Amino acid sequence: MTEPSSPAAGQPRPHGARSASEAPGPPAGGPGLLSGIRVLDLTTVLAGPYAGYQLSLLGADVVKVERPDGGDVARELGSSPDLGEIGMGASFLAQNAGKRSVTVDLKTAGGKQVLTRLIADADVLLENMRPRVLERLGFSWSRLREINPRLVYCALSGFGASGPMAGRPAYDQIVQGLSGMCDVTGYPDGDPVRVGFPVCDTMGGLAAAMAVSAGLLGRERTGEGCRLDVSMLETALTGMGWVVSDYLIAGRQPGRAGNENATSAPSGSFRTAEGELVIAANTDAQFQAICESLGRPDLLTDPRFVTREDRRRHRVQLRDELNRTLMTAPATRWETLLADAGVPAGRVLTVADALAQAQIQDRQLLQEVEVRGSSPRRSVRILGNGIHVNGEAPRPSAPPPALGEHTVPVLGDLGYSGEEIAALRDEGAI
Repeated sequence: MTEPSSPAAGQPRPHGARSASEAPGPPAGGPGLLSGIRVLDLTTVLAGPYAGYQLSLLGADVVKVERPDGGDVARELGSSPDLGEIGMGASFLAQNAGKRSVTVDLKTAGGKQVLTRLIADADVLLENMRPRVLERLGFSWSRLREINPRLVYCALSGFGASGPMAGRPAYDQIVQGLSGMCDVTGYPDGDPVRVGFPVCDTMGGLAAAMAVSAGLLGRERTGEGCRLDVSMLETALTGMGWVVSDYLIAGRQPGRAGNENATSAPSGSFRTAEGELVIAANTDAQFQAICESLGRPDLLTDPRFVTREDRRRHRVQLRDELNRTLMTAPATRWETLLADAGVPAGRVLTVADALAQAQIQDRQLLQEVEVRGSSPRRSVRILGNGIHVNGEAPRPSAPPPALGEHTVPVLGDLGYSGEEIAALRDEGAI
């Protein structure tokens, strides 16, 4: 298949032109801060799709480019086998609402041509392949700049595009281990423990979304795009800033402290008559408020607990004293009492209880979306992003897409005729 010779014959529109029918548009009733920005999302599984989802929630038109033979592997993942069977696994649904799906085989000539046109018409290219994979497919940074000098190109990988580990595969748990995160998580007398969710994937995705936003702002000033290289390992280390800085600056070797805060006391989880309670008292005023709220003024004059350093040295004894009092009433009572006194305190909740909190409901963090292809018709709840813009919570502009759901309309908007699209299908390019 050859490139058309003129715009009338199907060339892509001038960059920045958008037809009203192309994109879902900004979330209904929500903020469209990135409205008019088109993101090509070549990512899979979690970190990259999470970054694209954040941009979508803020109004960007995110076009997800997937393999024709199954698409993003996350379509099969999650704890609901029936959803996985229809390509709408829970893991996919959680990170892909508001996006459009186009299937392209980048190993075919036709697929490379389609991607070239998509890049020419995009503002952002987001990918989380191993470094240089896209280059081997014919899309080096120099080639991307040639296609679209204004492109903001963000590559998210485990270790970054340079250095001796650049080519190594990485999953969240690997990065947790290599960053020292596992080594500082758990109890002093126990083994290293991974954080209970893919925190490095999430932080990497947030860093990528932030970098893309900054890249777009920079482009407005310079008129040129940029190349962004995001390392999950480095992002994880920066996310551990307090622990790492304590080592770099104070020379303290980090270790496992369970639920305790090594820098102050009382600060950790405490037993009550019903449920666990987390308390964080980092100041003398907060410690005084705790003692007064719990009816324990004797602790204020106890020589073991007079100063911040005294309390830190005798944290075990202080915890035992507080537990003795806290065990006389449920966590719900103490949480309210301490919060009213200005002491940071909160119950240890299950995920189900956390989502059911009135605060979460009031902030509209949970959004309901339709599951494409489900029979009978089904809807699920997914998370937003915790950001309010001008008092409004971003909402997904559309349900998570079925595989290839938008291939034909997107290619049509790029100038492909019906005959050319049919030829691409025959080639296996889409």
